[in-house]
Amino acid sequence: MKRFAASALAILMLLTVFTSAGMADDNNTPSVSTVEIRGPVYNGSSLTDILTNIVSDNGTAITMDANKFAAFYYDINDNVTTESLSIKNVAGTSGRTIGEHGLVYTTTIGNTEYKNKDVGWGNYSVIGFFADKYIPLKSNDASKLAKLVLDTDTKYTLRTGEKLDLGDGYTLEAKQVDVDGKKVWLEFDKDGQFVDDEIISTDSGDHTWTCKLDNVQDEDDVPVLKVHVNQVFQGAVDSIAQIDSLWLIDYSNAIKIDTSDEFGKLDDVSINGPTITISNKDTFSLTKDSDQEIGQGLYFRVADSDALRFYAFKQQTTPETYDIRGTVVSGTQSNTWTADNFAGFFYDLNKNVGTETLNVSGVSGRTIPESGLKYSTTIKSVDYKASDVFNGTYPVLGFFAQKYVPLKSNDASKLAKLVLDTDTKYTLRTGEKLDLGEGYTLEAKQVDVDGKKVWLEFDKDGQFVDDDIISTDSGDHIWTCKLDNVQDEDDVPVLKVHVNQVFQGAVDSIAQIDGLWLIDYSNAIKIDTSNEFGKLDDVSINGPTISISNKNTFSLTRDSDQEIGQGMYFKVADSDALRYYPYIQQTLGNETVTTTPSNTTSTNNTSITPITVVNSTETPDVNANTPINTDTQVTTTPATPGAANNTTSTKSNTPGFEIVPAISGLLLIVYIVRKNR
Repeated sequence: MKRFAASALAILMLLTVFTSAGMADDNNTPSVSTVEIRGPVYNGSSLTDILTNIVSDNGTAITMDANKFAAFYYDINDNVTTESLSIKNVAGTSGRTIGEHGLVYTTTIGNTEYKNKDVGWGNYSVIGFFADKYIPLKSNDASKLAKLVLDTDTKYTLRTGEKLDLGDGYTLEAKQVDVDGKKVWLEFDKDGQFVDDEIISTDSGDHTWTCKLDNVQDEDDVPVLKVHVNQVFQGAVDSIAQIDSLWLIDYSNAIKIDTSDEFGKLDDVSINGPTITISNKDTFSLTKDSDQEIGQGLYFRVADSDALRFYAFKQQTTPETYDIRGTVVSGTQSNTWTADNFAGFFYDLNKNVGTETLNVSGVSGRTIPESGLKYSTTIKSVDYKASDVFNGTYPVLGFFAQKYVPLKSNDASKLAKLVLDTDTKYTLRTGEKLDLGEGYTLEAKQVDVDGKKVWLEFDKDGQFVDDDIISTDSGDHIWTCKLDNVQDEDDVPVLKVHVNQVFQGAVDSIAQIDGLWLIDYSNAIKIDTSNEFGKLDDVSINGPTISISNKNTFSLTRDSDQEIGQGMYFKVADSDALRYYPYIQQTLGNETVTTTPSNTTSTNNTSITPITVVNSTETPDVNANTPINTDTQVTTTPATPGAANNTTSTKSNTPGFEIVPAISGLLLIVYIVRKNR
């Protein structure tokens, strides 16, 4: 029995060795779990220097409101902004230090229209609070707030017994539909529990149910839900109610703000009716190369630079689609957006590098004339994230607000998206694969601790691309994978890997990687002068620079999202006065969504794909736009995997690697069995 047990144990241990070598570690998947929305960039030798050059406030303060800071709540239709963040020139503010009470956040209740203006609901009170949209429980008191869940004019049809998921655990059910009596019985639930119900008539009155609840943060008669029933009718089988307007707040998670509360570094709270003001009791340091939390997901990002350069940003973590916008333009004046005032454009804070510019000029009425809309981008150089191990810089190009790497440093016509640039440390056991994103993987085929080397294989969609043996005993420990035939270019660097060390773990030999850089070479694009990018259809390429303008006039139609090109839009206010801003979209959710904003006007079919940041649990969104699939006009020619070394998918054999686990396992079995005889 002992002999059997020993043999079984030995076999189990052997299987464990081989199994563990082939298993992937979920923690080895590079991912991002937030969307960052930044404000304007401030640059100078010190805070005193920056404050001196702020003309608008006469050197007394740096102030960011929603016109400048894209994260803050803003209603373009009613031009409503409630929030501001200021750095004031108080005693103690100098160098990199903000003095006591020199960092001030303020927000004041405003009024905005319901999404559906046709149902006669009028306005409701709203307040931005640390860049999230809240509804005050009382219109003149900012101390009790609930997040807005829904404000939509989308139409929904409900059959008898059918539930509509409103989000955040709230549902609306059509209990019964009476077509003859022209009415519907609706029930409102939270997490499956009854909250309230009402019978709404579509034959008279305003067709609206306003659900009001008591004891919401000790407040009574609080409107928490508004529903407008457009009509009831007989379908092919069922009686149906049509809803065309919904408004809902998350009353069950309403918050109360007290003067004793602290919000990160903002810890001195004052509430004066509709206004909340919060400042810092202690000094605040803008430390070089850091993210300094202001409070509630608001941060300052400070450059790794002797000069003081920083911007504010909001770290969004809720799965949804975010508009990343530029500064707001009112009227027909000319305007230029760069990375300084358009958060969507690529920007490297450490190097102070932005490559993109968007310019509007000559606007008459609501019309941009021919060549009045101009977009340009020029190749620049930035440091690798792992600058300690990868010497030098690499070329980069922002192209319609996405980060690309030119295949040649002086030619902007051939580009590949940057997939990865990281100094994060990863450990790989023998046979383990690291998911690099976009179908690319890196596998540790074998780790030779005694020889201080690791054999790595680079794959795309499970197919072999290239491999190399990297020594950690000499040289730079770097594998630079170069491929041929990438958009007809040869010797193109597509992957850089730095192996820090190899070592013996508890069971396996392990390689530690501390620098990775990767471009999506298999989807590299070639830009020609004949290409069209939405309304931008006059393309010029001059070495490192791409310039694109509009051949035809461009109308800034009221209450619309006008495509500029490649997922970039102008949002135009529903207002008699001309008011608009440029924006892109980023989606934090569980899948790539192809969306088109409502009321979009476009003369060219263009692929509109918001950037999906992370795969996570999706929050149902009843406002989701209908996905569309359209054709992009950019020429895409996948490169040939393995072309750099004329390799095929046949794996090469490296003596001294494969036999080690097998021999070790067999010796272990023999030892245990003989010991128990």
